[in-house]
Amino acid sequence: MRKLRSVPGAQRVVVVGAGLAGLSTALHLLGAGRDVTILERHSSVGGRVGTYTGPGYEIDNGATVLTMPELIADALAAVGADAESVDPPLRTTRLTPAYRARFSDGSTLDVHPDPDAMVAEITRVCGPDEARRYLRLRRWLAAVFDTEFDRFMDSNFDSPLDLVSGPTAVRDLLRLVRLGGFGRLGSQVGRRISDPRLQRIFTFQALYAGVAPSRALAVYGAIAHMDTSLGVYAVAGGLRTVARSMADAFRQAGGDLRLDAEVTGLDFDGPRVTAACTADGTRYPCDAIVLTPDSPVVDALLPTRRHRRTIAAPSAVVLHGTVPTAVSDGWGAGHHHQIDFGTAWSRTFTEISARRGRGRLMSDPSLLITRPALSDPGQLVEREGTRHEPLSVLAPCPNLESAPFDWASLTRPYTAELLAVLEDRGYRDIAAEFRIDHIDTPATWHAQGMVAGSPFSGAHVFRQTGPFRRRNLDPRYPNVVLAGSGTVPGVGVPTVLLSGRLAAERLGVSRRPVSRRQQNSRLD
Repeated sequence: MRKLRSVPGAQRVVVVGAGLAGLSTALHLLGAGRDVTILERHSSVGGRVGTYTGPGYEIDNGATVLTMPELIADALAAVGADAESVDPPLRTTRLTPAYRARFSDGSTLDVHPDPDAMVAEITRVCGPDEARRYLRLRRWLAAVFDTEFDRFMDSNFDSPLDLVSGPTAVRDLLRLVRLGGFGRLGSQVGRRISDPRLQRIFTFQALYAGVAPSRALAVYGAIAHMDTSLGVYAVAGGLRTVARSMADAFRQAGGDLRLDAEVTGLDFDGPRVTAACTADGTRYPCDAIVLTPDSPVVDALLPTRRHRRTIAAPSAVVLHGTVPTAVSDGWGAGHHHQIDFGTAWSRTFTEISARRGRGRLMSDPSLLITRPALSDPGQLVEREGTRHEPLSVLAPCPNLESAPFDWASLTRPYTAELLAVLEDRGYRDIAAEFRIDHIDTPATWHAQGMVAGSPFSGAHVFRQTGPFRRRNLDPRYPNVVLAGSGTVPGVGVPTVLLSGRLAAERLGVSRRPVSRRQQNSRLD
């Protein structure tokens, strides 16, 4: 394999952004002996796994689904830390089930990472023949993931030619071709299981990649494998605790973390960055800089040039607040994550992913409902003698390029519409009793610098996938490295953690040989 480009001699590194990508990058750099400063514009860490504060409680402000916690352990281990040495301690629990799926016909199906438990559940809901077909699908998803992870997700690329550079690369690429990885996810799943409800469970993850299952590359079955086989985890204190714990490890190891430090400009000597400048006029000299915000913020900081247009993923409306447990107890058996599917599955993706002004709000919503206190009672809230639980409701929607709606006027009626849908589906009294303290829409995401108002960044269409995605090292800026969801390997908690490690490798950090089993033992 050809030698990949890197940034030699970078001892002083500035990392812009204290989300998971920035924290991962910083920990790997610090562990390799670099002098690292993180500049974060907000007053707290986390980025898209940060915190919203309501009266007497906190709630995650973005991602709520955690897979592959060993990647967090790997970042902590870079500075000699582990789950118990950080403050707060990082305690994870594998959710069983990972999700409950509820369908418009009234049926429910619990998604278990354990194959025997999942076979029993599918047999109960769909029959024994479909359970046997599920095992075939599970093996295929695992094969896609195992073939793809090291070579295509956890690797740097200088060009698409790196896909075929070296005998092992060719072998892995050919195996992925034989597996049908460059076909369509929906059709590959449909070849292996026939029940439409199961097909939804193993393809809805395409939303994270920003593409409808019927159009998504089958390689994104790797995300379904993470969700349904490797396991989904809850974190004591919420996913926001992950960022806080990583930040504590960074500080303990001697890193310099500056909050309320918005980077408004860069100093250049020719094409090389020499310092980051913050809004208060402070200048932070550096040998190299790592930029982790989404592409609009990155492009604004770099010298004017023609940027390739990013095709953005669909966006989401998310309602955050609390509901009395006396109300939510009446909704039946509760789960940390529940997916409430509408009937019109294919139409939903057509509506939310249409291009250039043709997007529509879901006419038959499919919703993700997250109730973190069901697995972490410490998140329950006592208010005026009444117990409440935090609640988030996520509704996928078009981004601002797909549908440039006036969210200032639309947010209130659309919220009422979503609550009415949930009320009709059996979430009694949610419209009256759900106290909503924060609502995110494409407009709020856009105000935070996210492309087209989407928290899922660039869609994983073919030209924005793998080596075709925006590179993390641009030869025009030889000491500027990118990390985060806008660059390789892409969107999601595991992938942005990987992006931090890949960014550190661009800066000359050698990878430590740590097995996944060893990593898992420190968090699970």
